Amino acid sequence: MKNLTNIAGGDEESQTIDNPFKMSFTSRIKAFIACFVIGFVLSFLGSCFLFINTTLFAVFYTLGNVMSLMSTCFLMGPLKQMKRMFAEKRWIATLFVLLFMGLTLCAALWWQKKILALVFCFLQFVAL
Repeated sequence: MKNLTNIAGGDEESQTIDNPFKMSFTSRIKAFIACFVIGFVLSFLGSCFLFINTTLFAVFYTLGNVMSLMSTCFLMGPLKQMKRMFAEKRWIATLFVLLFMGLTLCAALWWQKKILALVFCFLQFVAL
């Protein structure tokens, strides 16, 4: 439990620097679980739409991934999350994930290219 608290930034110093809302550790765990479950449900619903409506699949799948990524902000705090995402060894993967998320939404909503949206969803999955 101590390791989880350290990883999640449960000490008082990180709560004041990384988490301006000063949520308690228990509240942050609850928010993480809620956000992660919402992300999972959105991704699952997106998968259900795969053969029905490709646009809905791409939107729900991407929003699910965004929610899942946002859920870890509750554990570490947004500043620490960004520092880790853009660390020396991870910044390229982070850029690819964000790029493919944006391209997936563009292909599905603006360009109306369903095959391209599916390709970007697959690349989004690979980049994660």
